[in-house]
Amino acid sequence: MPSLAALTAAALVAGCGGGGGTGASGADGDTLTLWTHNAGNAAEYAVVKRVVRDFNASQGKYKVKIQSFPQGSYNDSVVAAASARKLPCILDVDGPNVPNWAWGGYLAPLDLSQGKVAVSDQLPGTVGKYQDKSYGFGFYDVALTMYSRKSVLKKHDIRIPSLDRPWTRSEFMNALAKLKASGSFAHPLDLGTGDPGEWWTYAYSPMLQSFGGDLIDRSTYKTAKGELNGTKAIAWGKWFRSLVTKNYIPQKSGKSPGDDFRNGKTAIQWDGSWSAAANSKKFGKDLAVLPPVDFGEGAKIGAASWQWGMSSTCSNKAGAQAYLNFSRQTKYFVDFAQATGTIPATKAAAARVKGYEPGGRFSFFLREARKLAVVRPATPAYPYVSTVFAKAARDILAGADAKSALDRAVSQIDRNLATSNYSTGS
Repeated sequence: MPSLAALTAAALVAGCGGGGGTGASGADGDTLTLWTHNAGNAAEYAVVKRVVRDFNASQGKYKVKIQSFPQGSYNDSVVAAASARKLPCILDVDGPNVPNWAWGGYLAPLDLSQGKVAVSDQLPGTVGKYQDKSYGFGFYDVALTMYSRKSVLKKHDIRIPSLDRPWTRSEFMNALAKLKASGSFAHPLDLGTGDPGEWWTYAYSPMLQSFGGDLIDRSTYKTAKGELNGTKAIAWGKWFRSLVTKNYIPQKSGKSPGDDFRNGKTAIQWDGSWSAAANSKKFGKDLAVLPPVDFGEGAKIGAASWQWGMSSTCSNKAGAQAYLNFSRQTKYFVDFAQATGTIPATKAAAARVKGYEPGGRFSFFLREARKLAVVRPATPAYPYVSTVFAKAARDILAGADAKSALDRAVSQIDRNLATSNYSTGS
């Protein structure tokens, strides 16, 4: 699954303006508490337990204890604990939320220099930064991609794009027109528009960025004006709506776009690396894994998944830092990637994960993540920006005027930026 930022995190820092409080918690002497969202994910949770067990056995000074939560209730638990100044010492956080939590004073900067894996070796999307400091790191990432079938593309005389030569906008639209005219598919394309969550920003803002727009002005992080409602952004909005009016996509996808693709209802699916195994199992060598379209400013995909950090209120930061640095070993990067079916965060780990080794059938995703990934804006406002963008995108897809919808989104975002006293995200 992709990193789907829990937008309720905005409530965690509402009105805080960077105040972390002076209370200390998360440890009882040298016994430290760790929170994870993986209670419902047996494979990944098993790796968390393995790292904790190995750390506890590796030395006699500190002991880490785990408390797990289902992902659906995790952020509510963090919000409540933050309000009471009772956060654990160690916790995981969805990557896009790291700047928000750091700004709010709930995460402490990390010194990752003592781990066996250097930060510089990691995929950019797996290190959570705010104001040039690292507040989180992850063991894996995911990548957006398009899936099709080689036989389908060949039959309709459509070029199979490569990472070095993706489809242009005109090529893509011509391909959709051919597939639509064939009458062989309910829709030639499925973008997963039935998903109600962060998918809308994760999946569609890279298309906006490829058009030349963005969610916010990244030179100051103080306005969205000109980026989210400029000429290029409006062009993106009109194009996005045209996919519905031309009947190239369903306005709202079905419950399982992946199944629709595998069952032949759609010819091209916009999805993520997490679906590669199922699609490969269905189509074998006929599966075509395609890069995103270059709409004019280069092909783009999103970045950042779950990461680990240390709370600012931890009363034993030395112990928490020791655990986090201990976990930064290649073998654990391998274990997490294998358990989650995701992209290993380093080349060394990728070489040891079947399919991600150089030339492996999934190595395409690692190259994508290094070449095309754009980290979602490193601003405390991101949860709010994402909510507003997703609403505007839904409105546009439903028929709203692109310029009006994006102007309204910019007005809402800029008002939030001005009243929340956010500092810059650089």
